[in-house]
This record gives sequence, C-alpha cells and structure tokens, in this order.
Amino acid sequence: MFKSRSQPIQSSEITDESVWRARRRLFLQAPGALALAAGLPGLAQAVPVGQALSFNPSQRWKLDETPTSEADVTTYNNFYEFGTGKEDPSRQSGQFKTEPWTVQVDGLVHKPLTLDMDQILKLAPLEERIYRLRCVEAWSMVVPWVGYSLSALLKQASPMGSARFVRFETAAEPETMPGLRSRILDWPYVEALRLDEAMHPLTLLATGLYGKSLPVQNGAPVRLIVPWKYGFKSAKSLVRITLTDTMPESSWMKVAPHEYGFYANVNPDVPHPRWSQATERVIGSGFFATKKATLPFNGYAEDVASLYANMDLRRYY
Repeated sequence: MFKSRSQPIQSSEITDESVWRARRRLFLQAPGALALAAGLPGLAQAVPVGQALSFNPSQRWKLDETPTSEADVTTYNNFYEFGTGKEDPSRQSGQFKTEPWTVQVDGLVHKPLTLDMDQILKLAPLEERIYRLRCVEAWSMVVPWVGYSLSALLKQASPMGSARFVRFETAAEPETMPGLRSRILDWPYVEALRLDEAMHPLTLLATGLYGKSLPVQNGAPVRLIVPWKYGFKSAKSLVRITLTDTMPESSWMKVAPHEYGFYANVNPDVPHPRWSQATERVIGSGFFATKKATLPFNGYAEDVASLYANMDLRRYY
C-alpha cells in the first residue's frame, strides 16, 4: 500500500538488508539486467568482502601443490598502502571501502570502459586457478585465486594497433590507507606490463581467493596476478587500466630503478642488490625450514619463456 509522507513507516515494513541484497543479485542475473544496471547510477556495488563466489576449477592453470593456509595468505602481505610490516595490511585495512567500485579502461582503445564490480564479475566465467606467488624478498606461497584472464577485459576495450603497454593504477585513499602518509613511494601505486604479457592467458584479473571474494589486505575488490613475475608486479585494488604506446614508469622503478626493473621476471640467476634470488622460503613451512630452489619464471617457463626470446634477461631484469 502507498503511504504518504505524513504516515510513518513501521519497522516491520522495512525490508531486511540481506533480503534486498539477495533480490538484487537475482535481478542482476536475469537476461539483460547487466545492461540495464549499467545505466542506473547508484545500483553498482562490489561483492562484500568474504562472500562466496561461483566458479569452475581451471582445467589448464593448476599446480599440483598444496595451497598455503588461508590464515597465512591473509595475514602475511605486502601492501604498503596499509603499512610496511607483513601483518600491517590485515591489521590496518578495516576502514577501507570496496563498495561501490569502478575500474576505468582508457588510453589507446577503441572502446573506453568504466566497469562496476557487477559487470566485472560477469564479464567472463570465473575460474579457480592455483598459482605460485614469489616475492622479491625471497618468500613464496601457493594461492587458489578466483578470476579470469585479463585478456577478456582488454578485448572488450578493443586495443588500438599502436598500443604496446598496459599501465595499472591502484586506489589511493589517505583517509583509509594509513601507509599513504609515508614517503616510501609516490602514490598512487603504478605498475605496467607489455601488452603481450597482459594478454597472455596466465595473467589473471583476480576477484577472490579460497572461493571467496578478496579480503582488503589481498587487494579487494579486484587485482592483477602475474604468476611468473615477482609479486610487486601484481597490482592490488585496481581503479584504472590505461593502454599506451610508451613504457610507463612503475612505482618501484621510479624510486629504485637499480633494484626493480620493468620486467621483474622471476630469475634465480639475477640477484637483488641486497640478497640472492636463487632460493626461497615457503610461507607456512617454518622460518628454519630448508629453503627450496627458485625456478626460472617461477615455474612457468614452458608457458611464458617465448615472450622473451633473444632478450638479455640480466639487462632487462
């Protein structure tokens, strides 16, 4: 029944939040609903942190290794926007908001896009891909990510023939990201790939891990995963993707080019100026556990080595 403004609404008549969210999800799953939602400002919301995702196991990109525990993956992180300590992101990210969220795709594309999270989640079938993650500090973990190949998104934007690189820009919100007060990097965080690297099917646009939407400390609501490169290449909390004809200067290149090159391919034969990359410590195995040998391209050489044929990987580190 219609009620005028002079008639108070009883609490029993107010739809519970969980009910209207469930109805909204059903609406968006209906044919044509995605296009309708795109034209209605205010509808777009990210999937709440920790919500279960529907996905299919990957038949191609799967490691025969036991995943690192969820507790370790969600509490041992590099995410300097929330602090430089490994436990800082899980402790200091509670105020960061992922709803609503949009990602802009622009630059040398025929079809610039601005996508909300509902559109991103429906752009391609979600898969669970168990990838090895290797960080430049010589530690590694195995993570069951949920997402799909970044190429699915880039193809929607229709790259121009002159596009050669892809620049990724991440969120920078001083009110909720205490690490931005530091002068370690020039915020916002920027990373980049060659276009052929970005279009490789291994390169993942991730929206979840362990079957659930991403926690903030792991890059919610959407991030990049490039498993054959060191972890700093896999930018978190993406807000803008720009295609360009010139090589972008990434954040770590800008502050320490002698330590962090553009390519950052995992290479046991090229040491970091301050430590070796020949071995790695597997997170969860114990600090005094025997280290394991680092694999070229983090174990993905069969899939990606051809991208760098005839390149001097000591020079292009």
